[in-house]
Amino acid sequence: MKKTVRICMIGAGRVGKNHSRALSYVPEAKIVALVDPMKEVRQETATEFGIYNQFDTLEAALENVEFEAVVITTPTPTHLPLTQLAAENKKHVFLEKPMALNLQECDAIVQVVEKSGVLLQLGFMRRFDPEFVAAAQRIQAGEIGQPMMVKSNTHGPGLPPAWARDLRTSNGMLAEVNSHDWDTTRWLMGSNQQRVYTEVANLKGAANNVDIPHFYDNVLVNIKFDSGGLGLISGVCPCGYGYDARVEIIGDKGIMQIGELKGQAVVVCSNRDQGLITPIFRTWPERFRWAYINELQHFASCIQKDTRPQVGGAEGRWAVAGVLAGTKSFLEERPVYLKEILGE
Repeated sequence: MKKTVRICMIGAGRVGKNHSRALSYVPEAKIVALVDPMKEVRQETATEFGIYNQFDTLEAALENVEFEAVVITTPTPTHLPLTQLAAENKKHVFLEKPMALNLQECDAIVQVVEKSGVLLQLGFMRRFDPEFVAAAQRIQAGEIGQPMMVKSNTHGPGLPPAWARDLRTSNGMLAEVNSHDWDTTRWLMGSNQQRVYTEVANLKGAANNVDIPHFYDNVLVNIKFDSGGLGLISGVCPCGYGYDARVEIIGDKGIMQIGELKGQAVVVCSNRDQGLITPIFRTWPERFRWAYINELQHFASCIQKDTRPQVGGAEGRWAVAGVLAGTKSFLEERPVYLKEILGE
């Protein structure tokens, strides 16, 4: 019988709470410590999931509790220092997206985990969603032929936190909301992004009392891939109508669509004036519930078997490169080649 993987959860906010919930469905793993500097938030999450050991810092957790791995769900600027501390103490790392703020930080993360001999998995949960996995397998099997175009959207119902929507403290919505689209389009197209052109718009900022430089709540990114294929990323946050994550792939033999607006296979008609009503996904934890469980189960299994995770530093770095290129594009109002970002 394989040993249960003991995990230190770093972050007790929305994402940390979501991942703590997902881990409760993973028999191979157990949360033995929770780290968050905000005492009230930490105690609430610890109480909800029965986590006894609570700490302000990772240093304190390392001194007082035995564990094999960390799950990092804190804001992007903290990813590098937390990963370095965990890896140097021989702890495997599950790191939420986006990987880092820039490629130098991505490279430092990869370097420290490789030097320390620990595993690194990035939180691209769509790669573990049953629908997305099935679609990828069918594309690779040639069912729709050679992919020619991929369109991916992530529309979220709420405004991102203040730090996440400000280009002075993060890489904005293209990173905090649309990182999954950067990874998904590259994954399903089977090719790296070559060139991007981005258009943004601020259409709801005033209504949400947002007044910061370069804020945007709508974004479209046109992509040219090395394969010659085309791509489109659509981001809206807040969108108002619910959580919407769908992808369409067009091949030279057919088309494939992943996901739908309908959240449940339920249709209601209470009167003929109102018409048919069907539920929509309200939040991202609801839409990707099994994806989060599956990715964390994969992480625990990789630790038990000492095998490399399916998605790691290379995938995280490419997503960050895409974000940087997309941001440079709209700031400079021109197409940007990825080689400008990659330094090739």
